[in-house]
Amino acid sequence: MTAITNHMPTAELQALDAAHHLHPFTDTAALARKGARVITQGEGVWLTDSEGHRILDGMAGLWCVNLGYGREELAETAARQMRELCYYNTFFQTTHVPAIALAAKIAELAPGDLNHVFYAGSGSEANDTNIRLVRHYWAARGKPDKTVIIGRRNGYHGSTMGGASLGGMSAMHRQGGLPIPGIAHIGQPDWWSEGGEMTPGDFGLMRARELEAKILELGEDRVAAFIAEPVQGAGGVIVAPETYWPEVQRICDKYEILLIADEVITGFGRTGNWFGSQTMGIRPHIMTIAKGLSSGYVPIGGSIVCDEVAATVAAAGEFAHGYTYSGHPVAAAVALENLRILQEDGVIDHVRDVAHPYLAERWQALADHPLVGEAKLVGLMGSIALTPDKAKRARFASEAGTVGLRARERCFANDLVMRHVGDRMIIAPPLVIRPEEIDVLIDRARKSLDETYAAIKADGLLRAA
Repeated sequence: MTAITNHMPTAELQALDAAHHLHPFTDTAALARKGARVITQGEGVWLTDSEGHRILDGMAGLWCVNLGYGREELAETAARQMRELCYYNTFFQTTHVPAIALAAKIAELAPGDLNHVFYAGSGSEANDTNIRLVRHYWAARGKPDKTVIIGRRNGYHGSTMGGASLGGMSAMHRQGGLPIPGIAHIGQPDWWSEGGEMTPGDFGLMRARELEAKILELGEDRVAAFIAEPVQGAGGVIVAPETYWPEVQRICDKYEILLIADEVITGFGRTGNWFGSQTMGIRPHIMTIAKGLSSGYVPIGGSIVCDEVAATVAAAGEFAHGYTYSGHPVAAAVALENLRILQEDGVIDHVRDVAHPYLAERWQALADHPLVGEAKLVGLMGSIALTPDKAKRARFASEAGTVGLRARERCFANDLVMRHVGDRMIIAPPLVIRPEEIDVLIDRARKSLDETYAAIKADGLLRAA
């Protein structure tokens, strides 16, 4: 057996990486000059790199390692399933036990009548499925012109052609001819950055009613669905005002629009409930799932579909759609074991009753820092808005993201993984994080903010636009 080990000096690994590995969302030339950080091991909430640094992972990988690193049960489940049935497809009137068992478990956990699962390999793939699914559904209902799907600016739904089109990331839309036809966008519910003099409540209603205005502009007979994250993740952990989601639900109900909740980040405990839709009190027809479904140990995603949509599609005959790895037996087995641990170990109770309350107290205290204007937290996903002027909620005069990037670099230098989105800093640590580890996270975050503040002040960047 060939063992894969860190057998080379870091510089040699970085050189090989630069020569052959194209990274996602990366300035390839800049990374080649700098050299990638090489991660070699993970345990709990901790990572180790090739230089031996012990790093607290405040982002759970990419919002996904909910159970933390190094869970032997998941490794053993994968090995056992590989030996028993390493692969079989679910095409051609065929199924297998892991796909059956996982679908049944997801249906048990999902709220309301979300009782059916269409498997994919990722959240991006699942959102591509959702485009075809809702259009096929309305055609089967005798309304083939209901094809337009509305998303939100600065929303994120993956990076495939379909997923990136549903999302509202302008940088992504500038590359590759996006968005594809039949996708429209409305404003995001980001009061801090865009609310002006409005109260959060009034702003939430205004942004929700943009959905109604867009439906009327396009024509109710043309709009198939509205897709949104319960909490915007990649957009900067944007938490909508309390008035927002009830109004969105009312509008979807009034105009007979399918509501798609993208739960790729918020699903499986991240917000203190099994699903973010429960936290926000909404009733989606379809949920997009991935990431926390397997705690990132193996790639898997899917769409959880309500009874009415599933029944309509089933009655229409063949749905000509699917993936080679839909319901992959190893991925399904690992995901099922992951859900068992989340449930039997009381991980979501830990988030709600222990980790969130403690992190909320310490996270919100960061708002007293001179560089921080707002600290928001839902479950175990949080953001802090960096600003040169708290009272005015001001932007920096420098290009957006300049200060955020410098703060991120200080975090990395202090062995803390925190991400920046523009000039917001965000976290989503593993759900198993303990209070003493939260203390480390906050101490390193505050140190990094202190260093960033001193550096940008010295460099003349502490100026409002």
